[in-house]
Amino acid sequence: MAGRFYYDNGNQQANVVSKLKLAIDSRNGLSVVIGDIGVGKTTLARKLLAELDEDRYEAALLVITNSLVSSEWLLRKIAIQLGISQPELDKSALLGQIHHRLQEIHEQGKTAVILMDEVQMLKSAEIMEDFRRLLNMNSSGQNILNLVLFGLSALEDVLSLDEPLGRRIATNIRVAAFSEQDTRDYILHRLSVAGATVGLFTEKALAVIYKFSNGIPRLINTICDNALLEGFLFKSSSVDEKMITAVAIDLGLSVS
Repeated sequence: MAGRFYYDNGNQQANVVSKLKLAIDSRNGLSVVIGDIGVGKTTLARKLLAELDEDRYEAALLVITNSLVSSEWLLRKIAIQLGISQPELDKSALLGQIHHRLQEIHEQGKTAVILMDEVQMLKSAEIMEDFRRLLNMNSSGQNILNLVLFGLSALEDVLSLDEPLGRRIATNIRVAAFSEQDTRDYILHRLSVAGATVGLFTEKALAVIYKFSNGIPRLINTICDNALLEGFLFKSSSVDEKMITAVAIDLGLSVS
C-alpha cells in the first residue's frame, strides 16, 4: 500500500497513476516510469498497485535488489507472482507455463499486470529479450500482459540493450521533483496526517527546506525528521530556518 502519508500534489502523482491505469486498461503492453533518486517512483508503484482492484486485475510488484539475477530466476519470480505454484526449471517450459497462465487470466476477464521497480539494475540483454517475449504473448491479437517498469535514467540504456523492446514502449513518463509550493504543501500534509494542530515549521523554514532538498521527497523527509528531533531536544515550539540550515549542513547538503 502507498500508505496514509501518500501525497497527491495534483500536478504530477495523480496524472502519472491515471496515465498508467489508462495504458493498462488499453492493454498497451509496456509502460516506463523514469525519475531521479528519491522523487517517489516506488511510492507511485505502490499507489498504482493499491488502485488495481483484485477483481479486475492480477497484479504484482517486484523490486529488483540484485543486479546479478539471472533471466531464469526473474522469470520464475514473475511466474510465482502470476499464480504458478511450481515454475519449471527449463526456460522454454517456463515461458510456456507463463503463456498458459496469462491465457487463463485473460479468459477470466482480468488483466495481468507486472510492476517492476529499480529495473535499471538489470543490465542484461537476455532479460530485456525475455521482456519482449512476454510482451509478444497475446490472445486474438490482444496483449495479455502489461509490464510497468520503474527506474533511474539509466533504465533507458538498459532497455536499449534490446532495440525491438525499446520500440515497444507505449507510455513513457518522467517523474520530476516537487516545486517549492508542492514542497510546502507536502510537508503540511504529512504534519496534518500525523496529527499536528499547529504550525511546527515557520514559513521561512519551509522555503529553506526546498532550497536544500531541491524538492526531492526523500530529502524533504530526512531534513524534516532531523529538524523535528532537534526541535524536540532543544524544546523549541517551532522549527525555524536557522535550525533547518544547521541540520542540512550536518547532513552534508548544500544549496545548489
